[in-house]
Amino acid sequence: MKNFLSSLLATIIGILIMTILVVLIFVGIIAASTSKEAPEVKENSLMVAKFNSPIADRADDNPFSKFLSGNFAYTDMMGLDQILKDIKKAKTDDNIKGIFMSLSNVPSGIATIGEVRDALIDFKESGKFIYAYADVFSQKSYYLATVADSIFMTPEGMFLFTGLSAEVTFYKNALEKLGVDMQVIKHGSYKSAAESLTRENLSAENREQIEGYVGSIWDKMISDISESRNISVEKLNQYADELISIENEKLVETGMIDGMIYFDEMLSLLKEKMDVEEKDDLESIKLTSYKDVPLKEKKEFSRDKIAVIYAMGMVVDGNAGEGNIGSERIAKAIRKARRDKTVKAIVLRVNSGGGSVVASDVIYREVKLAAEEKPFVASMGDVAASGGYYIVAPADTILASPNTITGSIGVIFTIPNMKELMNDKLGITTDVVRTNRHAGMLTIFDPLDSEARMFFQKSVDDTYKTFVEIVSEGRNKSYDEIDAISGGRVWSGKDALDLGLIDMFGGLEKSIEVAAEMAGLETYRVQSLPKLEDPLTMIMKELSGGAQSRAIKNELGDQYRHYKTLQQIKEMRGLQAIMPCEIDLH
Repeated sequence: MKNFLSSLLATIIGILIMTILVVLIFVGIIAASTSKEAPEVKENSLMVAKFNSPIADRADDNPFSKFLSGNFAYTDMMGLDQILKDIKKAKTDDNIKGIFMSLSNVPSGIATIGEVRDALIDFKESGKFIYAYADVFSQKSYYLATVADSIFMTPEGMFLFTGLSAEVTFYKNALEKLGVDMQVIKHGSYKSAAESLTRENLSAENREQIEGYVGSIWDKMISDISESRNISVEKLNQYADELISIENEKLVETGMIDGMIYFDEMLSLLKEKMDVEEKDDLESIKLTSYKDVPLKEKKEFSRDKIAVIYAMGMVVDGNAGEGNIGSERIAKAIRKARRDKTVKAIVLRVNSGGGSVVASDVIYREVKLAAEEKPFVASMGDVAASGGYYIVAPADTILASPNTITGSIGVIFTIPNMKELMNDKLGITTDVVRTNRHAGMLTIFDPLDSEARMFFQKSVDDTYKTFVEIVSEGRNKSYDEIDAISGGRVWSGKDALDLGLIDMFGGLEKSIEVAAEMAGLETYRVQSLPKLEDPLTMIMKELSGGAQSRAIKNELGDQYRHYKTLQQIKEMRGLQAIMPCEIDLH
């Protein structure tokens, strides 16, 4: 009894100490985030932009987000919405004379990079300059860098320009060794979401579609590079094939970059450009800090709003938070915008490869209702495919980047058969009592029988038919027209425009402008939905299990994606409208 009381007392003291520590951290971070003064932009200043952190669709100013995320390597994470606003603001800021991009890897999607690139092109229309510099240029960072007036690299730097490759990871052999057989029922020969679980390599159909959209994305990239660097597309492909970057001096000879210089020489060049004496320091401000600089000209206040609803991640059932498209959370946000009389138009920003059919349908219903009452625009990010396309189908107008991955109009059902794993490898057996013939047909301890397969195949076929009907109604095309370009096939944004799956090219800012024009608005405010979590909610979630996933992510590093893929597969329930699980484009 004495030992028990001692243990109990120690546990209570431990909890109290932990609670006090959490409260102190909470108070400290809140105080630090609320007490800072707005940064001052001095005359003749340079904006410094790095883009070395993943770019989400929207910014999260919650002071706990970075602290609890575990991504300590990414200290300057920003949202695309904020980046676009700040570049636009800098364009008219007389104190900002130019932008210096200090680049290395840019760990973001190509469509997202394209939106930043377009914003920088618009910035240059002010007559201000952009310089880019790197120790290492990846293909993504070079694509972004080519918007600059001049590009420089350190003499012993590394430059990668080899063309795009799409790498798909397959788990079939690993599952077989574990004694797990993935049973797959699908509609659409191109619906390849489960191939990574059932094959060792790409099917002919999957290879065809990947070659199609990867080729389209590469064509867009080198077309943009060609225009910026005044090098023909043919030459660029030749340089990629010949690996000209093996010899750095050839990069200057071919015009891929403008010079090989050390960083101190880069600083001297910037000083000369800005008429600053060599002995003096450059005045500068980071892009990540510039968001706190107030606008010099206050916008006219307007009660009218455009609601931008951010749907990012896998489409899942329920009330999942930021990072997943929880059906309840997103449907509620759309419903709120529809009922708000001050909201005159709605933009749904989607970055998702799909997920649960039921969740997609719940969100689709709210989109359809909202589009019947107000101008409704869909904005596609890096990917808006399968369930991610399902939810935007009723929109009045759909915008995407040429580099967006979309389509994948198809349905799939998977269920593992773990009989061998349980019986032969682990020595676990089961016995079943049934009240009816088909009771327990979703068991993972036995394979599906022929009648169960017929049942699920019909469910998949019926859902596919509904999916195509939804798209044909939204796109004002016949069922046969949509069916001909569906079958689970994935398309690039460029091909999607030609096929009528989208209406025009454009990013987030363009989508908001289109919505405003449709609503007849000249002045308006932008409201971001759903509302981000408050700091206290984040702490509660962290204490209830967030720390475990963060620890796994930190331990696995880049390999966390495989763990995440398997977790997503494990959590799948019912029919899925989802594109291939994991494709690395680099």
